[in-house]
Amino acid sequence: MDREKFSLFLQNTANSPFWVLVQKEIRDHITSIRFNILMVIILLTCIGSLYSALTSIRDVASNIDSSKELFLYLKIFTISGENGALPPFITFISLLGPLLGIAMGFDAINSEKNNKTLLRIMSQPIPRDYLILAKFTGSLFVIAFLVLMLGALIFSLGILIIGIPPTFEEFIRVFVYLMMIVLYIAFWLALSILFSILFKQAATSALSGIAIWLFFSVFYSIIVNLIVTAAMPEDLFQANQTQAMNQEKMTMYMRLSPNYLISEITTVLLNPGFRTLGPVTMEQATGAIPSPLGISESLTIIWPQVFGILALCTVCFLIAYAIFMRQEIRS
Repeated sequence: MDREKFSLFLQNTANSPFWVLVQKEIRDHITSIRFNILMVIILLTCIGSLYSALTSIRDVASNIDSSKELFLYLKIFTISGENGALPPFITFISLLGPLLGIAMGFDAINSEKNNKTLLRIMSQPIPRDYLILAKFTGSLFVIAFLVLMLGALIFSLGILIIGIPPTFEEFIRVFVYLMMIVLYIAFWLALSILFSILFKQAATSALSGIAIWLFFSVFYSIIVNLIVTAAMPEDLFQANQTQAMNQEKMTMYMRLSPNYLISEITTVLLNPGFRTLGPVTMEQATGAIPSPLGISESLTIIWPQVFGILALCTVCFLIAYAIFMRQEIRS
């Protein structure tokens, strides 16, 4: 009887208007040429960097009996190929991930308005918030599936080329890292959906999202360096005294950028020997044992960064939600 109730609950849930809209969004993304082109680009670039990294560490793995000490599967993400021919996986995913989120959300709402389908959808007995929630949820499902598929591909290629299975520690670290990448892309997805609500033309919302991405990727670090450098005293002795303070200021300003937050998360998760974020004094370094941290200790270090990205994503989506719920829909 309980099994029948559970199956009936699943059937009712799958047939609810919200999940019908989510399924429609997933189907639209999978069948769109734009998404398939981006998926092929991401797959080809990531497979190239992964294969180059795997071949460069294959000789190291052949001389050991276990990858537990070297964390070979974590090095796959962080090392480049021979002679630096291809950047590492983390470089590609940090560059192409935001573009994927922007591409999947920049015309989420304004395309419905321009095609005169938004009024038709809202004329159905469907709550208005179901539409924007389904847009975000369906796109997030597709993003998570693509990222997890890349993770499965990494482990498959690693086992075939290296010949050593990953340890449980490596598996957990890679899984958590992939979930952080999904959260990072979700921020850009929420931002692009916000722009699709604010701007009528899809090209304007797409250019706005790309402009924000370029600002944080290229110009933000330059601006922060100029501000902190200009605030430093000219006297060399005073500069030495305030060097740690200026470094803390620079780190604080840089942590306003989602790109810097994901870089810190990546560093701690994929480098178990990384014990802290920010400047370390000689007194703090004295007596420290150079041993790798466990996954729980690494998560303790990065939890402010994780909640920072989550907060940015939540704020962007809540602003988009509030504006969409207050907008007047006209034919």
